[in-house]
Amino acid sequence: MPEARPWTVTPGGLAVTVRLTPRGGRDAIDGIERRADGQCVLKARVRVAASEGEANAALVALIAHAAGVPRRDVALVSGATARVKRLTVTGHGPTLAAALEKIVSVR
Repeated sequence: MPEARPWTVTPGGLAVTVRLTPRGGRDAIDGIERRADGQCVLKARVRVAASEGEANAALVALIAHAAGVPRRDVALVSGATARVKRLTVTGHGPTLAAALEKIVSVR
């Protein structure tokens, strides 16, 4: 059985579940984590604090860069004030998944 991933290919692109750490010292994707409830999340950190949506904006930029798409193609779907967030990335799902896979396999 393949290892669980925090993203799912959708008809319009990719849905990604992320656990964000604001004020993490740097903007980075730190790999994949399986939470105690069994949920699989992409661990990400950003430099900015979680105030007035700055951390969410930095996360959108980070995911866009990682997936190789413009920021406008990444949308925060849920979890605006929570640590665990759902994002969608518009584009060719398998290509986007491969880009994220490449980033987490380097870790």
